[in-house]
Amino acid sequence: MSTRRKRSSSRRWLDEHFQDEYVKRAQREGFRSRAVYKLDEINRKYGLIKPGSIVVDLGAAPGSWSQYCVSRVRPDGQVVALDRLAMQPLSGVTWLQGDFREQAMLDELLAVLAGHPVDLVLSDMAPNTSGIKAVDQPQAMDLAELAVDFAQRCLRPGGDVLVKVFQGEGFDKLLKTLRADFGKVCVCKPSASRARSPELYLLARNYAHR
Repeated sequence: MSTRRKRSSSRRWLDEHFQDEYVKRAQREGFRSRAVYKLDEINRKYGLIKPGSIVVDLGAAPGSWSQYCVSRVRPDGQVVALDRLAMQPLSGVTWLQGDFREQAMLDELLAVLAGHPVDLVLSDMAPNTSGIKAVDQPQAMDLAELAVDFAQRCLRPGGDVLVKVFQGEGFDKLLKTLRADFGKVCVCKPSASRARSPELYLLARNYAHR
């Protein structure tokens, strides 16, 4: 792609971004990103986040999901957030910066949890996309599978996991895995997900601990 075309595409994205109703709403309501309304819609429908819950937020930066969760798990709950990217601290949120794919980062996260079973695992992780589906799809599914593996390891019996996926190769396999280990699995496309985005969210509920 030429430099001129890249600049034109960037300008279109910026124009669309700043006219976006969810961007404007997030600014008005003090949330860090429009992504909060994806979680809000799912939570309102399914009632995932409850007072006293332990929630792990993977791919948390810039922090709107953690921001949303911490106000709902207080006073006795806990939110642990993790991302490769830097994030401004949030009151009441335990923040870890690092790559979830690395064993050292997983060990640090497990140490913070200190053996306490988790009520809800959230994963909004996504790779840096190249625009080449044959490259991006396997990377996205790898992150989703890692999030599910973590959930299977740390969720309490009856716990839930919400994970971002992109429909394509690997999707059906992950769906089958979730259906084998959870009481119910729903495919969600929140209104705040842009129509052209291939992202979906898999919500798996009532973990049957083995």
